[in-house]
Amino acid sequence: MKHYLPNAITCLNLFSGCLALYFAFNQQLHYAAYLVGIAAIFDFLDGLLARALKAYSEIGKQLDSLADMVSFGVVPGTIMFGLLSRADATPTGISEDVLPFFGFIITIFSALRLAKFNIDTRQTDSFIGVPTPACSIFIGSLPLLLEASPLLYEDFILNPFFLLAITFIFSFLLIAELPLFALKFKNYTWQDNSTRFIFLIISVILLALIKFAAIPLIIVLYVLLSVFKKITSPK
Repeated sequence: MKHYLPNAITCLNLFSGCLALYFAFNQQLHYAAYLVGIAAIFDFLDGLLARALKAYSEIGKQLDSLADMVSFGVVPGTIMFGLLSRADATPTGISEDVLPFFGFIITIFSALRLAKFNIDTRQTDSFIGVPTPACSIFIGSLPLLLEASPLLYEDFILNPFFLLAITFIFSFLLIAELPLFALKFKNYTWQDNSTRFIFLIISVILLALIKFAAIPLIIVLYVLLSVFKKITSPK
């Protein structure tokens, strides 16, 4: 019975992704973004519960990847499609009918990332490359910023060059040989978890101070702290 509980939560991740797709295709991108966040919570909880119950299974592993492909692969590509649909394609020299489809490059590289993760034995306690939920949360934060303060962010976020840059940068980071820490605690000592604690403390402060605007900064902070940890770790 205990094996079914993590899988049930994984299915809630998948259901959240399906709902996000509905809203994204209807250009209600901020609702899709909220559902990406909910899916990420379920994605965190299913792993946490599986570890707590020692309820690991091959079907659970495969189900998790399939759910992630929808919630953190297809959904961010669709959100980027929606954002590029609202951007002015003229400065890029790309047809306005073609430009939005560049967003699905994220979906393709998310699939590559998930396939790589499934066969990479190095990623049990950490990550190699940006995890798909982190990429999706960053992209999902863009319509939330637009919804919260359109006058402040619209010209910047809906710049087609900015959106294309985000698309290509994150597509690269998904499969890059870049070691990143995971929020998995074997114990709660400062010595073993200083990077994790620093990340969580700064993230909470940023969220309290600047709310939605903190989300992309937190993802950038995650990457920078991981790089710093790698540089400063003993060889």
